[in-house]
Amino acid sequence: MSAKGTLGFIAGSIVGVAAGVAVGILVAPRSGKESRALAADAINDAWDNARDSYERNSALVNDKFDAMRPTISATTDELRAKVDRARERMDLLRNSLSEAVANSTAAVHQVVDHEGEGAHIEVVESTEPANA
Repeated sequence: MSAKGTLGFIAGSIVGVAAGVAVGILVAPRSGKESRALAADAINDAWDNARDSYERNSALVNDKFDAMRPTISATTDELRAKVDRARERMDLLRNSLSEAVANSTAAVHQVVDHEGEGAHIEVVESTEPANA
């Protein structure tokens, strides 16, 4: 757009705004004071409605959360109990494996120390895959 076209657009916009204001003042059904009072009342009503809606919904959410609290607590307690039982089983399994390893180690040492004099031990590697 050329400079002349831009100036024409700006001038036309200013004239249009001025004409709109003039027509609005001449045709307005209320005075400015009345219009501002109506606008303020509408804004205050909207604010009050928003606040009431917030308070109602906030109370509703709190009630729902309070109603769910016992279920959440029970589920949490149940999960804690399951975790504790799993830990106990893991401890028993660890102790059992430790005992088995200790017994096997002792048996191997006994065989090697007492019966293995002069014996030849050969380690044979398997050619088959371990997962077969």
